[in-house]
Amino acid sequence: MKVTLNRVNENFLFEAKGPNNVVVNIDNKTEDTVQGASPMELVLMAVGGCNAIDIISILKKQRQEIESYAIEVEGTRKDTGDAKPFESIHVTITLEGPIAPEKAKRAAALSFEKYCSVSLTLAGCVPVTYHIVLNGENI
Repeated sequence: MKVTLNRVNENFLFEAKGPNNVVVNIDNKTEDTVQGASPMELVLMAVGGCNAIDIISILKKQRQEIESYAIEVEGTRKDTGDAKPFESIHVTITLEGPIAPEKAKRAAALSFEKYCSVSLTLAGCVPVTYHIVLNGENI
């Protein structure tokens, strides 16, 4: 896989494209006018997107009806020196619908432990944890 980034202004705005030719704007949040996500925000979005796709795919194969799906990804950063890498990432998966709790748990476990390349890439250097809220209840 290969991506390209091209600078589009005098500051830090970049247009990034991957093999699908979808443009993603990347910017530096220290600027007055931010026109894209920061690289660290993109890491969290990648974790959420990868796991969301896996979990929805697994639940559909299990014939579970998903009425709504939301995911929140929170990263805690180290406050050391110039670089501030993530020291932990936590994902909250919120599902609504007539979904069997055990199937939701199994889908999430498979995603985080077997299928999501993003989470598995990060797993060696930062813990990625999750919990599930199904129809308003923590499961």
